[in-house]
Amino acid sequence: MERRIKLKTLNEHITCEICRGYFIDATTVTECLHTFCKSCLVKHLEENNTCPTCENVIHQSHPLQYISFDRTMQDIVYKLVPNLMDNEMQREREFYKTRNLPCPKDMPQVHDSDDKANEQAHQEADYHRQDEQVNVCLECFNDKLRNLKRRFIRCSSQATITHLKKFLAKKVLNGIDRYKDIDILCNDELLGKDHTLKFVYVTRWRFKDPPLKLQYRPRVDL
Repeated sequence: MERRIKLKTLNEHITCEICRGYFIDATTVTECLHTFCKSCLVKHLEENNTCPTCENVIHQSHPLQYISFDRTMQDIVYKLVPNLMDNEMQREREFYKTRNLPCPKDMPQVHDSDDKANEQAHQEADYHRQDEQVNVCLECFNDKLRNLKRRFIRCSSQATITHLKKFLAKKVLNGIDRYKDIDILCNDELLGKDHTLKFVYVTRWRFKDPPLKLQYRPRVDL
């Protein structure tokens, strides 16, 4: 016999302790495994370096490096809570509308002839072509690393800082396995490895003109 349980019995496991709402972009502190909405946790860590739940120190100087997007938890929340994903998308559209800006997810994707040819040639592969795209300028921040021949790239908004680190490591360190030797910054602020480009754009570049300007340098251990 199938047993049904009420959603409210699970609420304490799928709600953010900071905003008291259901997890949106669920993000977990890797040191203690407590989970929060990403925006809630990042805002908290701008002024603190401790977990909001247990108050353990995450990291003395760079706590944002020790949080990670919890895709499994977010998938569970969206499956358990009716219409949560649709409602969140609607709120995002209203956010852009009140600022007289087009919602990136509603903008048509434009491909040139080469893109179309490549897409047809690789139609069975997933290159995130349908994702919202972000224009990025990568600038060297230190003489110890060489500049990229092509500083401007266009990639999925779902790409993370770790993806960019691996790209840079392959280009300037001649080995993708050396990606941990690179720091990436925006507005002179060190970015967390699991931040998506969309998150960086919205929180650090929202009112500035594209492209999103990022700097890279050799890793600094503090």
